[in-house]
Amino acid sequence: MKHLVLPLLACLLVSACQQKPVQTYPVKQGSFQQSFVETGELAAIKTWTYVMPSFGRYWYEMKLVGILDHGTEVKVGDSIIQFDPSEVNRTILTMEQELETQEANLEKMLVNQKNTLADIETNMKTEEASFSLKQLNMESSRFESERTQKVRNLEFQQSKIQYEQTKSRIKTNQIIAENDLKIQRIQVRQLKDQIKEAKAVLPQLTVRTPIPGIFQMANSRRGRSLIKIGDEIYRGSPVGSVPDLSWMKVLTSVDESDFFKVWEGQRVNVRLDAIPDVSFQAEINTIGKLCHPNEDNARQKVFDIELKMLVSDSRLKPGMTVNNEFLCEELKNVLFVPTGCVETTASGSYVYLKKGSTFERTEVDAGPSNNTHVVIKGNIKAGDLVALVNQVEHEDED
Repeated sequence: MKHLVLPLLACLLVSACQQKPVQTYPVKQGSFQQSFVETGELAAIKTWTYVMPSFGRYWYEMKLVGILDHGTEVKVGDSIIQFDPSEVNRTILTMEQELETQEANLEKMLVNQKNTLADIETNMKTEEASFSLKQLNMESSRFESERTQKVRNLEFQQSKIQYEQTKSRIKTNQIIAENDLKIQRIQVRQLKDQIKEAKAVLPQLTVRTPIPGIFQMANSRRGRSLIKIGDEIYRGSPVGSVPDLSWMKVLTSVDESDFFKVWEGQRVNVRLDAIPDVSFQAEINTIGKLCHPNEDNARQKVFDIELKMLVSDSRLKPGMTVNNEFLCEELKNVLFVPTGCVETTASGSYVYLKKGSTFERTEVDAGPSNNTHVVIKGNIKAGDLVALVNQVEHEDED
């Protein structure tokens, strides 16, 4: 028996020495900052988005021949998008050829109208001379017979009518000629304006960013992939955007049960999932007026919240997931313990209070909480030691 007991005792001693001690935390008393945490996503406060306009009066779609890689860092004035200028150049060449033709027609019209004007002036002088001659004949007929006077008077009246008709016809022809000349000049001027407008389009086909940031391609029309070189881009279609990374905002939401715990200007601690130990200061900028179902859980109703970051940091990037700790009421002279030390069940809340070398499961009232601690009330006092729930349970299972 002696030989069996000694090895068994040795094993028990080794096992006891190797057993990991249960970690305990003191119950603290004092001021407590109530808070709650919601997830969100970073976005740039200022984002420049390029949507393809209508270039002039002819081009409602353009072929994409150059674009920066998605995620490229850009500076002010950097070229990010290039559209194909060949169609614009072809249109300019056609209009310039048409302009040469219309300018030649204008010159020809000016020469023809000059010759026509000379002919008109000659005809006018002839009609004036004929009219003056008839007038003289009528005046000289007053010494002749009454019949002769009547003939001369009729001839004069006929000549007068013909003279007035000639003047009216010449005036009408002059008006027509002036209008034709005006129309031709308008056509020439319109062609010049159109050529000027078309040439002004060429530098617009090279799109440059007005702000620094990170270039982001837009999705194709069907939304299944990013746009690419060779795609036809239609008027009104987004092509790319550049978010300014200097200042960020957070898009998040709060449960309807927490709606009355938030207000504009309220301070919030923002933590990146990538570096949870570092917090960034923010404040509530806007609070949504309407409650709507949560996308992830249709039964949950939430209010949209926008946070404004109060610091500029190169580690903050659009699209990153963050945890937002909303700092609410500050409680005075309360007891609180780490959240991991409170066990919440259907029957109530409990802590494992250290009593000598054991832990006693003690019922408490769990109150407001924050990211790390929870307020408790019950048969417990400041300085008492409580254990992490998972460690005590693990010890009991052993």
